[in-house]
Amino acid sequence: MKKSYCPIDTFINVLKGKRKATIILHLFQGDKRYGELVKLLTDISERMLTKQLKELETDGLINRTVFPEVPPRVEYSLTKLGKEIHPALKGMYKGGILFEKTMDEPQH
Repeated sequence: MKKSYCPIDTFINVLKGKRKATIILHLFQGDKRYGELVKLLTDISERMLTKQLKELETDGLINRTVFPEVPPRVEYSLTKLGKEIHPALKGMYKGGILFEKTMDEPQH
């Protein structure tokens, strides 16, 4: 995580990436196994999902827990920081709905 000129830019830069914010919103609903996230995020490849999960873990937003089982079980959860940004993401979600409504309206 690297600081930007403005805290808003820092926030956006950390969450910039294919489905990072969506991953956090799903994890806010509860811990998820890798396979569950694959099923929830059907529009990205497993390679891209793995990349985004690693970046979120590096930035301190999610935890990755590997259980010593055969086959190994991996579970993802939010860190304290990941939970703290939920209100901001929820606001962005609501803003997206507002924009989508205007896109559905006929243009004058």
